[in-house]
Amino acid sequence: MNGRRGTRTLLAGVAVAAVLAGGTGAAAADSTPKPTPTSDGAQALCKRVPKLDRRIGRALKRLDAGAGTRGSVARLQQRVDNAKKAGHTQIATYLQDRLDFRKSLVTTLKQRQTDLTAVKSWCQDNDGGKAAS
Repeated sequence: MNGRRGTRTLLAGVAVAAVLAGGTGAAAADSTPKPTPTSDGAQALCKRVPKLDRRIGRALKRLDAGAGTRGSVARLQQRVDNAKKAGHTQIATYLQDRLDFRKSLVTTLKQRQTDLTAVKSWCQDNDGGKAAS
C-alpha cells in the first residue's frame, strides 16, 4: 500500500468523523418542532387532478398491454413461463413475485382512479378546493 494513499484515507476518515461529530450537535440544538398542517391541501390536490389522472391512465394502459410492451403484466407472465420451461426455478420464482406485485398494482391503480374521479367531482363542486380553505 502506498504511504500517500494511506495518509489520504486517514485524513479523509478524520474529516468525515469531524463533520459527523459537529453535525450531531447542531441537529440536537435545532430540534424545534415542525409546524403542523393547517389545511388538507385540497386546493393543491384539485390542481393536480388532471396530471394524476393522466399518469394513472398511462400506467394502467402499459400494465394492460400485450406481451410486446415493456412493463406489461402479459410480458412478465411470458418471462415467467419461459423461465419455467427452461427449468430456471430461481429465476421463475423471482419473476413470479414481481408478477404478483404487478397484478396487485393494477388493482391498486384502478382503485386510485375511482377515488380520483370522486375527488375531481368534489373539486368541481367546491370551486377547485378554494371553498374548503
